[in-house]
Amino acid sequence: MGYSKTKKLTMSDQKTIWGHPRGLATLFFTEMWERFSYYGMRALLILFMATAVSDGGLGFDDKTSGAIYGLYTMGVYLLALPGGWLADRLFGLKKSVWYGGIIIALGHFTMGIPGILQVFSDTSERVELSALDTNAFFLGLILIVIGTGLLKPNISSIVGQLYAPGDSKRDAGFSIFYMGINIGAFAAPLLTSSVAEYNWHLGFGLAGFGMVLGLIQYRLTAGTLADVGNAPVFETVEEKDSQSTLKKVTTAIVGVLGLVLVFMFTGVINVDASAIANYSGVVIAIVAFSYLGYIIVLGGLTPADRKKVIAMGIVFIFSAVFWSGFEQAGSTLNLFAERFTDRTMFGWEMPAGYFQSVNSTFIILFAPFFGAMWIYLAKRNLEPSSPLKFAFGLFGVAAGFFVMYFAAKIAASGEMAAPTWLIFTYLFHTFGELSLSPVGLSLTTKLAPKGYQGQMMGIWFLSVALGNLLAGIIAGEASGGDADALANMPSQYITIVLTTFGAALLLLALNKPLRKLMGDVH
Repeated sequence: MGYSKTKKLTMSDQKTIWGHPRGLATLFFTEMWERFSYYGMRALLILFMATAVSDGGLGFDDKTSGAIYGLYTMGVYLLALPGGWLADRLFGLKKSVWYGGIIIALGHFTMGIPGILQVFSDTSERVELSALDTNAFFLGLILIVIGTGLLKPNISSIVGQLYAPGDSKRDAGFSIFYMGINIGAFAAPLLTSSVAEYNWHLGFGLAGFGMVLGLIQYRLTAGTLADVGNAPVFETVEEKDSQSTLKKVTTAIVGVLGLVLVFMFTGVINVDASAIANYSGVVIAIVAFSYLGYIIVLGGLTPADRKKVIAMGIVFIFSAVFWSGFEQAGSTLNLFAERFTDRTMFGWEMPAGYFQSVNSTFIILFAPFFGAMWIYLAKRNLEPSSPLKFAFGLFGVAAGFFVMYFAAKIAASGEMAAPTWLIFTYLFHTFGELSLSPVGLSLTTKLAPKGYQGQMMGIWFLSVALGNLLAGIIAGEASGGDADALANMPSQYITIVLTTFGAALLLLALNKPLRKLMGDVH
């Protein structure tokens, strides 16, 4: 297989903005709107599921709500692996971002259909769910999962390809890119939560509108990316035959999945979300390490590249631990805000979803500082290695849940906790996120062998998927939905503290061996 003659947009051969490629601005705003759609819906998701039917929700119990939340947030990252593979082998990175965005928008609008119909129908109190309520909800989630699998890994891979190998500005570029993510993530919960006060489904629809704006911007400014992310060029007969076969196989898989969905929605196949969630973690780990093993053994890699892929496998484990704690923001901590936090100010009760903007606020404030700090330290040969940055991230999650331990003690005593407990938790989690997440994206692009950029980014997002799944499972147990769960909440938070703190210490001990495996990658 051949690739298009790529005109690499390096710092030396293109116009820049503040020393960064102009294409970074295109990707910045595209991802900003995509994250607007994602976080806008995420702020509502578990609250919508746990809200009584009579109040416009789905009326699911905490365990089911947590399992579905975990499966959904797992799914948006799980499909990053096939999404990256299809981009590398069929569509190219740029087209995958475009197609993914369209599917995401359709998913959000599908979730919004019941709300639109309710506007023009009888507004009397609901006593039970309709088939439209549940089918539109689950179909919308599935479409968003598929679309995000195509968009998320590939837009990050394009960011990495904008920079020349060894460019010290790469980590700073990813930090700027990450700030765009969080501008969207800041605005979305405020707007969608406000709309959801009147109708949950209209909140979901508003999230979809954000994705449409992102698609328009991406199409209008795509020229700044030049040839970066173009589809592979197939020149030989064998390569063209392989592409044709791949298209047929992909079409067949889509057809089978569509048939499964029909059986699900008609009741032929019964789905137990909790059972699926409990087994999915093992499946993800097997898929990730099997695929890494395949690349190492049969990928035609050099010895140095094999070591880098092994390092990626180790990073995978610690990344999953980090996200299992951090991603409880949208589940466990969101329910804590709803049920156990005093949200009344001047006689007005603030929607619980507003707290989902706190982390993004801190990201916007501190991301430039972290980006500048890495550059400052790099110039003086003092920049911490990527494994050390990962350890700092895990320490941040541990510190945040140590704060929440005391908030949980207040809730367990029957009192409402002050909002400051959540705010300080998000502050520590933000420091952890800035130490790990943009660095992880950048590290993946540096460790990825040539021709495997999209797939290795998919592996990275598989670790995020596993962490999100575990976060949802934990939420079903640690949400304090009944008296026993509330009494056990402080001890469950301490368990999270010990797990993430222990992982950070282990990573510190593994720093030198990891550095050897990473070779020239810092």
